[in-house]
Amino acid sequence: LVYDNQVYQPQIKSVQCYNTVKEQSLPVIVLKSNEQLLFSFDDLHGGTKNYWYTVEHCTSDWKSSRLSSADYLESLNEDRITEYSYSSGTIQKYTHYELSLPNMQIRPKISGNYLLKVYEEGDQKKLVITQQFYVVENLANIAIDVVPSQQVALRFSNQKVNFTIAHQMPIQNPYLDLKAVVMQNNNPQTAIINTKPAFVRPGTLVYNELNSNDFPAGNEFRKFDIRSLRYKGENVQDILKDSTVNVVLFPDINTGKAKYSNVIDENGNFFIRNQEGRDDRRESDYAGVTFTLNAVPPSPNGKAYVVGRFNNYALNEANQLSYDAGRKRFYSNIFLKQGLYDYRYVWVDNATGKADQTVFEGSFFETENTYQVLAYFRKPGSRWEQL
Repeated sequence: LVYDNQVYQPQIKSVQCYNTVKEQSLPVIVLKSNEQLLFSFDDLHGGTKNYWYTVEHCTSDWKSSRLSSADYLESLNEDRITEYSYSSGTIQKYTHYELSLPNMQIRPKISGNYLLKVYEEGDQKKLVITQQFYVVENLANIAIDVVPSQQVALRFSNQKVNFTIAHQMPIQNPYLDLKAVVMQNNNPQTAIINTKPAFVRPGTLVYNELNSNDFPAGNEFRKFDIRSLRYKGENVQDILKDSTVNVVLFPDINTGKAKYSNVIDENGNFFIRNQEGRDDRRESDYAGVTFTLNAVPPSPNGKAYVVGRFNNYALNEANQLSYDAGRKRFYSNIFLKQGLYDYRYVWVDNATGKADQTVFEGSFFETENTYQVLAYFRKPGSRWEQL
């Protein structure tokens, strides 16, 4: 079990989780409101499986909060996924599963971080998917300001996030009782934790320290369009059909040293879409998508990956690129459902273990990013953090 967005079985694809108000939004709902999350995935083995699910309350740093389910759920603590449908008219057969949260069976009663776990046959050891989501209480207002970095060397490459938390609840010690997490583009891997406000005023906490919350701005995401497998969409060089479908994208170039170019992107998101059918969920086919990056390794010991929300920005074997030294290029083939996809290339140095999204993409303070601030408050004597 990993307290992260994780897929544990290779036949599980196209996992999505978002607030139904806006597709691909951060999976956040307001406690005891009418808001709902839509969670869905495809099983490429097809047929019907007995998938169960439960949710677990977590701490702000994604560890188990060790509460009893009676403390954080109003209802049952597990249930079966009963909504599913079979693919129709596709070369790749699959079964599409869906789940709405909260529902009559599973309903959180306190705010905080939650982990949704999907498993087979009611056995939590047979994990299939884990998915993070957030339940918030409207106890504070957070105002965010994004400015170029205050550090001279980083002024043209980084963005700094200043924010103010306006609250009406009594916070005795903001240095101990409250922490704020800042993320870029809904990506938990970019999270920066703030424990100390720069200024404390009555009802207001100000976080604008000179060198804090500095993010590499990166570049606009690269993208491709495979809504149609008959006609070539954006960035598609070729479509090859046999017993399976393969899509070859145009080779990408290393833009690490290029100038900023304004491209409209979806900040890393992906959208399942199909121009040939009526039902995006059941009538969209799967294709092997070939990515090619014309670049040389920036250091002798490291690995390159292609990432986006479609694979939870995971730096694993499935998303790793192979290097062809003769042609000086990286390449990979990933099995994806029809739709619109944002992606970028990341380099991980084996010596430091650090992921660098700027080596192949560049970093420019003009890049349009979205930022999220989550404030966690632990009342003195309380066993959990409110969000």
